[in-house]
Amino acid sequence: MASSKRDFYEVLGVAKGASEEELKKAYRKLAVKFHPDKNPGDKAAEEKFKELGEAYAVLSDPQKRAAYDQLGHAAFDPRSRAGGGFRPGAGVDPSDIFRQAFGGSDFFESFFGGGGESREPGGPQRGEDLRYDLRITLEEAVHGCEREIKFSKPSRCESCSGNGAEKGSKVIRCPQCNGRGRVVMSRGIFSIQQVCPRCEGVGQVTEKPCRACGGQGRVDQSTSVRIRIPGGVDSGSRLRSSGNGSAGVRGGAYGDLYVVLSVEPHDIFKREDDDLLCDVPISFVQAALGGEVDVPTLTGKARISIPTGTQTGTLFRLKGRGVKNLQDGTIGDLHVRVSVEVPTRLDAAQRGKLEEFARLCDEDVNPQAKSFLERAKEFFS
Repeated sequence: MASSKRDFYEVLGVAKGASEEELKKAYRKLAVKFHPDKNPGDKAAEEKFKELGEAYAVLSDPQKRAAYDQLGHAAFDPRSRAGGGFRPGAGVDPSDIFRQAFGGSDFFESFFGGGGESREPGGPQRGEDLRYDLRITLEEAVHGCEREIKFSKPSRCESCSGNGAEKGSKVIRCPQCNGRGRVVMSRGIFSIQQVCPRCEGVGQVTEKPCRACGGQGRVDQSTSVRIRIPGGVDSGSRLRSSGNGSAGVRGGAYGDLYVVLSVEPHDIFKREDDDLLCDVPISFVQAALGGEVDVPTLTGKARISIPTGTQTGTLFRLKGRGVKNLQDGTIGDLHVRVSVEVPTRLDAAQRGKLEEFARLCDEDVNPQAKSFLERAKEFFS
């Protein structure tokens, strides 16, 4: 005897080889469309919803789907020799299938306003974390320091100790949500659960709010915090000061304060990771004859030796005069880059001496210029 039931794949509108995800997607779309809460009093929609539940109950189960693919509806017909006695519609609640397909009851309740269990009223909540941007000097970043910062933040109300109630006032169950913290709002054919606007999800209200904080349990207050900055920090470094953020709600713990550092540009030094760079001008005579030059460091003066014939751009390294690494404790270097300064104002005597010097010089005095001229001749010829 032929079955009057429609093919389950046809019911869901999918191909026989549809994947598990395709089956679920098709069922979700049709189940929402034909759900009884969306079609009140519509018997045809209710039957369609049940039919969808039957089809999905079989095709979402690998073993039942395999039996159905082989024998069709006869696989579940107790009158059939092949049937195993299981009837898809027997003992199966279409609403349970619906909840399972949508991953539990939360979606079901929020979308259709179902009668699930109420959530616990909100208890104490930790305060928000705060950010403070602090500019420091390069010297402070390299050597470390202590800084006191001042700012305003939500602090626990001293009058009510953070509970938001005037002294002698009682905390009672919220009359609007009956302590559930959520209310059901009807919108057309839908019922949507929302946070209670009166108690803001707490489930409790005070008979008489605290006058000092307006029932919030927190007031804005100016405060100061002393921050220890370790040596080796750089722009973007973030320091955490535990418990110096905003006060918690309903007596909850304080949040944390995060201090984000930015290092000001320096007049002499530039920083590159753990190394420092310093540009030092030297005279034409010092570059030509060599000698010793005093250079600045972040810990005082240092002396470097300038070899005879030093050129502009030559780098000298002072080991261990850079920045301490925060992770491994190693210290970078100071790189001194010299630039040869050419005299710009000469008196007659000085000019005469230089002219005499020029007459005494042959082309071997300036080997780089000689090499360039030779290459230029080859290029133009």
